[in-house]
Amino acid sequence: MGHIEGLSRNQRELVAASLDERLGSDHAVRVIDAFVETLDLPALGFSKVVACGMGRPAYQPADLLKLYIYGYCNQMRSSRRLEREAERNIEVHWLINRLAPSFKTIADFRKDNADAIVAATRAYVQFCRRCSLYAGEQVAIDGSKFEAVASRKKVITPKGLAQRVAAIDAKIAGYLAAMDEADRDEAADPDGSTDVAAALEALKRNREDIQAQSQALADEGLTQRVVGEPDARLMKTARHGHQVSYNAQTAVDGRHGLIAAFDLTSDCNDLGQLLPMAEQAKAALDVETIVVVADTGYSNGEQARACEKAGITAAVPRPETVQTRGEALFSRDAFRYDAAADSWTCPAGETLTLFKTSKADQARYYRTRACAGCALRARCTKGKGGRTIARHFFEDDREAMHRRTLEDPSLMKRRRELVEHPFGIMKWMLGSPRFLVRGLRKARAELALAVLGFNLKRAIAILGVPALLAALRPQPA
Repeated sequence: MGHIEGLSRNQRELVAASLDERLGSDHAVRVIDAFVETLDLPALGFSKVVACGMGRPAYQPADLLKLYIYGYCNQMRSSRRLEREAERNIEVHWLINRLAPSFKTIADFRKDNADAIVAATRAYVQFCRRCSLYAGEQVAIDGSKFEAVASRKKVITPKGLAQRVAAIDAKIAGYLAAMDEADRDEAADPDGSTDVAAALEALKRNREDIQAQSQALADEGLTQRVVGEPDARLMKTARHGHQVSYNAQTAVDGRHGLIAAFDLTSDCNDLGQLLPMAEQAKAALDVETIVVVADTGYSNGEQARACEKAGITAAVPRPETVQTRGEALFSRDAFRYDAAADSWTCPAGETLTLFKTSKADQARYYRTRACAGCALRARCTKGKGGRTIARHFFEDDREAMHRRTLEDPSLMKRRRELVEHPFGIMKWMLGSPRFLVRGLRKARAELALAVLGFNLKRAIAILGVPALLAALRPQPA
């Protein structure tokens, strides 16, 4: 018995199938085509929608947008890779009608239409909302670090600049000492002295440049800057330590796990993202009230109060107070607060009263004189002044969020199920969770394409291609 053999590559087809016939009627690429055709591209901000009357004709932005959505859905982000796919991939042939744009044209489209791409992704969220794929009752918020196009070596900080200045000063001192030695030596090589003087001038210019960078950081109130990628920051990532990154934020709806809102920020942590992301999700879902669940990184009392005023019920656990040095000392949870007396009671039964209020820290500080002779001092504090307890101005609001997570433990379990999954899929779709473009605005467009790809795949899994096509295409009268 022989093997299964294919047709000869030299065989001609008498009646060749069209591209549309080669592509199944339920192929996912048809959803991409139908969605882009529904968009009002000029309103979203895409350029070159109307053909110019002079010069070489431009590609339609709809075709390039389809190409990018297809690429991000299939782990193909590079403009050169997309250029190759446009030449050889039958699915891309069908999607953009056998067009073959160059990599430069493809790359420029992403760069020039960054804001419009974000708007297109939000338009798909609104389409999914009209299809009742969002419940609009509960969303889970989380953040993840995506590496930027920059090396850690490009990060400058005041401390690092000061160290570089000190190193240059040491070299300058060495050169000056060498020049003094040469002056004392009458037989010294004059050319050697010239070389030393040139090197000395170069070091002085380098020091002036570094001092200018340090002054610029101080004037702008920055603690760090990345040369070549000023919007990014050095952040702690889960797997690769500290890397130059952006902080990606998502809000995921509780019905089908679709992303309702997203953003990209330069903030190194999530402390200031609860209110912005909750408001964005509430607006995207067009609801009056909503429940928001997040992890301890979002525990911000001031934003919790603002959420309550905006009709947002936030459930966020308070970070557990731990001893960073590994010492078995009483945690803050061992102290009881008396709101009526505005005081704390310690494990030994002593009362800690208010002794300082800091507007800068937005906190009130409490302590007692009884620490000096307390029998439990060794288990409570190592500080010479005794134990100090801090209470934030918005502590009650933060505690209210924390109590909601204690009253319903399933909230945090549901949060993990909802919000961790999309980030995992998006990072798989990106191939490597590192942006290809520079700048916050353009990197946000890359995140938007990843979000659009995830939501599109998710909607296909929920409704199927035929149902989505029926919803996207206008029904005959």
